[in-house]
Amino acid sequence: MKISVNRLKDFIHFEESPEEIAALLTGSGLEVEGIEVFESIQGGLEGVVIGEVLTCERHPNADKLSLTTVDIGDQVVPIVCGAPNVAKGQKVVVAKEGCTLYPISGEPFEIKKAKIRGEVSQGMICAEDEIGIGESHAGIMVLDTDLPNGTPASAYFEVVSASVLEIGLTPNRADAASHLGVARDLKALLKRDICLPSVEDFNVDHQARPISVEVENPADCPRYAGLTISNVKVGPSPAWLQNYLKALDLDPINNIVDITNFILHDLGQPLHAFDADKISGGKIIVKKLPKDSHFVTLDEKQRKLSGEELMICDQEGGLCIAGIFGGKGSGVSDATTSIFLESACFSPDVIRRGSQFHGLKTDASFRFERGTDPNMPVYALKRAAMLIKEIAGGEISSEIVDLYPEPVQDRIIEVSYAHINRLIGKVLPKGQIKEILESLEINYVEESETHIMVSVKPYRVDVEREADVIEEILRIYGFDNVELSENLQSDYLAEHPAKDFNKLQYRLSELLSGMGYFEMITNSLTKPLYAEKSGFLDPSKNVEIYNKLSEDLGVMRQSLLFTGLEVLAHNINRRQKDLKFFEFGTVYAKEGDAYQEGRRLALFLTGDKAAESWLEPSRQVAFSDLYAVVELILEKLHIDQVEVEIVHVAPFDYALQLRLGTKELGKIGVVQERITKLAEVKQEVLFAELDWDLLMKKAKGLKKYGEISKFPEVRRDLSLVIDKTVTFDQIKKVALKAGGKLLQRIGVFDVYQGDKIDAGKKAYALSFYLQDTEQTLTDKVIDKAMDRLIQSFEKEVGAFIRK
Repeated sequence: MKISVNRLKDFIHFEESPEEIAALLTGSGLEVEGIEVFESIQGGLEGVVIGEVLTCERHPNADKLSLTTVDIGDQVVPIVCGAPNVAKGQKVVVAKEGCTLYPISGEPFEIKKAKIRGEVSQGMICAEDEIGIGESHAGIMVLDTDLPNGTPASAYFEVVSASVLEIGLTPNRADAASHLGVARDLKALLKRDICLPSVEDFNVDHQARPISVEVENPADCPRYAGLTISNVKVGPSPAWLQNYLKALDLDPINNIVDITNFILHDLGQPLHAFDADKISGGKIIVKKLPKDSHFVTLDEKQRKLSGEELMICDQEGGLCIAGIFGGKGSGVSDATTSIFLESACFSPDVIRRGSQFHGLKTDASFRFERGTDPNMPVYALKRAAMLIKEIAGGEISSEIVDLYPEPVQDRIIEVSYAHINRLIGKVLPKGQIKEILESLEINYVEESETHIMVSVKPYRVDVEREADVIEEILRIYGFDNVELSENLQSDYLAEHPAKDFNKLQYRLSELLSGMGYFEMITNSLTKPLYAEKSGFLDPSKNVEIYNKLSEDLGVMRQSLLFTGLEVLAHNINRRQKDLKFFEFGTVYAKEGDAYQEGRRLALFLTGDKAAESWLEPSRQVAFSDLYAVVELILEKLHIDQVEVEIVHVAPFDYALQLRLGTKELGKIGVVQERITKLAEVKQEVLFAELDWDLLMKKAKGLKKYGEISKFPEVRRDLSLVIDKTVTFDQIKKVALKAGGKLLQRIGVFDVYQGDKIDAGKKAYALSFYLQDTEQTLTDKVIDKAMDRLIQSFEKEVGAFIRK
């Protein structure tokens, strides 16, 4: 959820920086995941000024270029200009040397001092598309202004810049899904008052177009309010409103729809505007339509109704899926002159069922599903109507219809002071508790020495019991303000300490990070499409989510592959193509009536191994790069006797399967192109997925380093000619068995396949490192060890030793 800091200041005064506000909100439970800067013109026109063309002459070496001198305030600079309309005396937009421009199309570029056909140019006179404010490239912009030369162009074009907070809203905090909701928390944190826009000037112009409303089941729609506005003029919104929406990543549509979106994000109250001329019979009916009825929504899709969704209807049929999505036939268009504006409170359950059935997730349904403030509809309606009159003209042509048969009452909750102190872990003064609660609009009803009775307004749908009230006190008081006890301690009674799985995971994370891998955490929910089209996952094993947020988050993942590929795609699409990622995550599967889950370690490698430099050319990552990392992980965990087998199974073009005894440890390989395309990844991906539970079970703890031997290490090399089917893993096992404790490690420094050896054969050049930690090796001992190795290779893998 995005919140504009500039707009927050309209609700509550503060001079704290966006970073300080972010820290306050995060500490109170509204986690700010990032701060972005929105600019109405990208780059903010920094380094772009108003200038005046003092002279303009033809370029001596180019017919279509002009030599100009331009006064940019602090200096007069020469500029070579190719525009046909440049002339002496013009006020123009000048990009100064060193500034960066962000054109409408193409990449940003820096203005540098240059020589153009032999003439010096120190800047650029700009067309509107070159500074990102329009599409025209017919010529330079000629301004009609008296602003002094050197005035920043941002002042002339009224560039808006705003910090925007990205808040990771938890599902329980529906009340904070708006600027007003966030301002309410700041009110408590900063101890300052909120200022709501006044609607005192709201008045009905005439009652020429009344609309009647009927709600068949008030349980589905506890409150429904609306009014009509006539003689409106639908068109583009003013700049301030468009910039407000763009800062929140919303596209402006027209002034009517934009105002409803403004109110939704401002106050948390969804609104819907109908073309009043398309409401048959002048009556709105809120009801459910029969199952299998057809309805065309704004996206021009014909939808078959379930019979459970709530519909806004007129006397002829459906106009809108209530609280979710409007209908094509009743929407506001450029031809609309009269509107009916709806502001309602719907049951979260009925909206959730309808949204889930149709796979429609909208800003309105997001709020209605979690619960909106039943006391907000009329205020929001008045505020929106006044804005529509101001921006789109028109007259309020009916009284407000407000059906609210059973007003929702404040919740009364009893809270014990002893429980407050026990759960917080600190004794708070009663006066401070009262001050915090009242700043959150949770008011005292009764008070005794031991208990308080408080009233909670309906918009706080998450505060239902004593523990919730205590949580509110704690989050505003501050978790960091609760000191740890001096005698805080822990004890350990086990005779033999178990493996610390968290420590093992942390150490491996350190290892991988040190090798340039980045850790990621992806969503356990994923698309059912992946299992259906992957060819290696079983769709029948999908663990489906009954209360889906969307079809794209409809099942639990069976593998870490696809959620990781989505992360790769996100980065590759942003020109980060050389990627190393790892993830510790859980996978899920349905087995009959039972469910299984297991932890996995996934590794992803794609792009080039290292950035191109003058020392060496870049090269694409290879299978061996990923396999080396897996080997290092196994070595770090002291896991040996891993069997390796070459396999050709989905999702890999080719892969190695790792086994520990009869159990599969994982696979490493190159992902098939058809698989990567499912996640829109367009480059080769190396992937490994290891069974983390099995790794933890078999791990002998982290490898510990011993004292460096005082005795030297000896290297001997052998060249083996073997069948192509023999793997290095087989050779390694034979060598470790035959070499005994003297053989420390083995390396391959050359592999040959060609016409100099028999067909079906390959040659390995191997290095063997021998060392005795207790004495210096003699030639006799070394030769004896090498003879054992040679005999074992000849006998067990049919090797021919090249002399």
